[in-house]
Amino acid sequence: MTICIKKCTCSEVLKLQKISFETFQETFEKQNSPEHLNTYLERAFNIQQMGKELSNLSSEFYFVYYHDEVAGYVKVNMNDAQSEHMGDEFLEIERIYIKSSFQRLGLGKRLLKHAMKLAKEYGKKKIWLGVWEKNERAIAFYKEMGFVQTGTHSFYMGDEQQTDFIMVKTLEEDQTWS
Repeated sequence: MTICIKKCTCSEVLKLQKISFETFQETFEKQNSPEHLNTYLERAFNIQQMGKELSNLSSEFYFVYYHDEVAGYVKVNMNDAQSEHMGDEFLEIERIYIKSSFQRLGLGKRLLKHAMKLAKEYGKKKIWLGVWEKNERAIAFYKEMGFVQTGTHSFYMGDEQQTDFIMVKTLEEDQTWS
């Protein structure tokens, strides 16, 4: 099994856009109206928006490859790029997206561990993320990885307000991430 994680560059914006559309739609189309989903996809993943996110020095994207095929990615934010102001000691995982055909292979766990490693490298003490309250599988995964719910925030799917749980993990000083 060949798994590789590589930093995404600005020249890969089309690849990033394609996998963003595909994974978000696969994950959320059954629970949301097509109108709200399409409005969100067009706003969040248009080329201009993706390019802006890729060029933000406080955000980083990493593709995960499974046998040389892009299977998903993680987006992390620090400092003022965080979607909620959590402070300088935090790193945000804004997205962990895995194509459905590559789920259940441990790739999400690899990306999460990679994000935790980055947090430690950047001197962050805590890592946080928002997860939709109805995404029970993801919530269970994050709990298993040591995250605890500390609050909620609003997420808009089109013009529909939804609730995300804010989940936080405190990084231990001597912990290593492989």
